[in-house]
Amino acid sequence: MTALTLSTAGAATLRADALVVGVAKGPKGLVVAAGAEAVDKAFDGKLAGVLESLGATGAEGETTKLPAPAGLKAPVVLAVGLGAAPEQDESFDEEALRRAAGSASRALHGSKKAAFALPLDDASAVTAVAEGALLGAYAFTAYQGGEKKAAKNSGPKQPLAEVALLGAKPRDKEHKAAAERAVVVATEVNVARDLINTPPNDLTPEAFAAVASATAKENGVKVQILDEKALVKGGYGGIMGVGKGSENPPRLVKLTYTHAKAEKHLAFVGKGITYDSGGISLKPAGHNETMKCDMAGAAAVFSAVIAAAKLGLQVNVTGWLALAENMPSGSATKPGDVLRMYSGKTVEVLNTDAEGRLVLGDALTKASEDNPDAIVDVATLTGAMVLALGDRTFGIMANDDAFRTSIHEIAEEVGEASWPMPLPEDLRKTMDSPTADIANMGVRMGGGLVAGLFLQEFVGEGITWAHLDIAGPAFHEGAPYGYTPKGGTGSAVRTLVRLAERTATGDLG
Repeated sequence: MTALTLSTAGAATLRADALVVGVAKGPKGLVVAAGAEAVDKAFDGKLAGVLESLGATGAEGETTKLPAPAGLKAPVVLAVGLGAAPEQDESFDEEALRRAAGSASRALHGSKKAAFALPLDDASAVTAVAEGALLGAYAFTAYQGGEKKAAKNSGPKQPLAEVALLGAKPRDKEHKAAAERAVVVATEVNVARDLINTPPNDLTPEAFAAVASATAKENGVKVQILDEKALVKGGYGGIMGVGKGSENPPRLVKLTYTHAKAEKHLAFVGKGITYDSGGISLKPAGHNETMKCDMAGAAAVFSAVIAAAKLGLQVNVTGWLALAENMPSGSATKPGDVLRMYSGKTVEVLNTDAEGRLVLGDALTKASEDNPDAIVDVATLTGAMVLALGDRTFGIMANDDAFRTSIHEIAEEVGEASWPMPLPEDLRKTMDSPTADIANMGVRMGGGLVAGLFLQEFVGEGITWAHLDIAGPAFHEGAPYGYTPKGGTGSAVRTLVRLAERTATGDLG
């Protein structure tokens, strides 16, 4: 993990490999953002002009490197675009700062230390810049380099090793707390990314459960793991129905974080399909290669619970990881089979590739037994949601409009794009089955909403519930941008953590 320090040193005097400054689009051209005054002075007040001559525009995420002039200890200045300059007396948007810091960190892979002289108007800005820098300084290199890794100057380029935030005061309680929170949150997002990026031959349900168990114990979180024998005995027909086609049996993991003064209890439930072939309803060619990411919901839940424990939040948080591998074999569930879920409800399986809702159904029923104040499930559930909202936005469904609105506002606040989606009652009847209580498929149009309606059937009566379909933003296949890397993104971790924080302080909608 990249180290983070707060520094009151001047931009001209701190020794680092690079000095990061912000630039923005002003009404009359490029403007240098606050925090870079000393750097601009070293350029005789002509930094904006020099950057413009190099083609810099101040566009969001744009980076421009140039050699530092005499008077600066750092040999390189990296200017990063913040987008449009704010109106007078206004501050830069936190997400703009977060993305700019992330872009700068990515541009400095291979460097040992960078000093960030970006605008830090308050503690929220400290959090944003710190998070962005730490999230941008991420690379999954565990499987790269081989024997050459030990050789000098060989193997993959490592992330930026240290970030120094200039203008952030280490003795200021608010600044210190903001930085400490950013380290915890960024660390756990990166842990989720690592899990998502891990090849499925190494991250089986059993292996994921072992990682969760070890980490939970290190952080004072209680853990309970149900193996395949306990799942069969307990009647978890959904999880077993999905996992019985694989040689790697399923697991249900319960993580319990408690605070002595907590007055509220949240339950987070994550879909953890460590590899999804589609089962007997095999996915077509071109749709299998990234299916190691189908456990991103469970990764988000796992990381959020650990973050809550590290932050010592005054709220009880229970995490449920529904882990299975969906494979075709002679023992696999077939289209037409009927499964008896943990709730006792029977489900006719019309498509074995609609498996996430089956493992979540069992986990939602089990989570409801604790009667939490609210349940939030997170899942890479449907391609339909990607068609509806694209690759960067997750959908939010809920049985309570106010709760759905609160989660949407929280997600936007932490910089995770989301959108409220409905649960139309008329779509429920399309899952009626002549054989069982319900089918696991309904009409194709509105398939993401149909999946949400299916999950709602397994939530305990009177319990507030929301469903986050992160199928789009959970795994990024394009070029990195801002603080978002190629591969696993850690989507929804920051939303869940902020939800827990707001619940702990009673500041929830």
